[in-house]
Amino acid sequence: MNGKPQVPAIDGWYSMDAEQPHLIGSRCLHCQTYFFPRQFSYCRNPACESNEFEEVELSRTGVIWSYTDACYQPPEPFVADDPFQPFAIAAVRLEKEQMVVLGQVASGITVAELKLGLPMELVLETLHEDNTETRVTWKWRPLASSSQPAKIGSEHINQPGESHVH
Repeated sequence: MNGKPQVPAIDGWYSMDAEQPHLIGSRCLHCQTYFFPRQFSYCRNPACESNEFEEVELSRTGVIWSYTDACYQPPEPFVADDPFQPFAIAAVRLEKEQMVVLGQVASGITVAELKLGLPMELVLETLHEDNTETRVTWKWRPLASSSQPAKIGSEHINQPGESHVH
C-alpha cells in the first residue's frame, strides 16, 4: 500500500469496504422500487407519487445483461490511462433488485471473456492517483467460480450459436 488515503471517486455512490463493496441506492417506501444512484426527491416510478425513500445497500452480485467495449477515450472529467487503453463495460442485472446497472469492467478483463448471463460481482479499483490521495471507483468482475451463464429469472440467456429449443 502506498500510504495515501483512499477516497471514493464519486462520494455516496458506493461503500469503500474493500472486501464486500456495495453500490448505495435508495428504495421508495411506498412502491418498493429501487434506484441507483440514490433518489430522494420524487419516485421515478410513473405509478407512484411518493417522495419517501430509504438508503439501501444494493446487491453486490448479478449477471451480465449486456456488454460492450469502449474503444474511444471518454471526455473529461473521466481520467483515462495515457496512452488510452480500451476497456469493457457491462450492464449487470442485480441479483435481488432485478435492476440493471451499467459500469466499467475490472482492469484486465476483455469483452472476449464476457458473455450474457455471466455472474459478476462488484469490486473496488484505483481510478487515479496523485501526490496526496488515491481515488477509488467501483467496477464489475466475473465471479471467480463462474464460467457458465446463469439463468435470469426463469429465462435462460442463449449464447451465440446456442439453440433456443431444448
